Amino acid sequence: MIEIVWEFVVKPEAVTRFQEIYGPNGAWAALFRRYPGFAGTRLLQDTASRQRFVTVDSWEGESQFAEMRRAAEEDYARLDAECENLTLSERQIGVFRGTP
Repeated sequence: MIEIVWEFVVKPEAVTRFQEIYGPNGAWAALFRRYPGFAGTRLLQDTASRQRFVTVDSWEGESQFAEMRRAAEEDYARLDAECENLTLSERQIGVFRGTP
């Protein structure tokens, strides 16, 4: 299992919309659910900053994630462009694997 972690700083007026799109029942999770190996999304909001969020996307492995990115390239790019105006910044923190 891998966890892909992203950090976002969201525009104040876009917080509610961001939560809808990036949450576990949002558009990103719906896209990912169409592909084998997706195990869920968590959306975490910073307790000190209402505009700062972290998403954690769980996949069975890196190959399943890579296959989704290849197969969903157009849909992924389209959704990414639609969401661009919601955030002030975004960055991938990393891809993590649990340890025994």
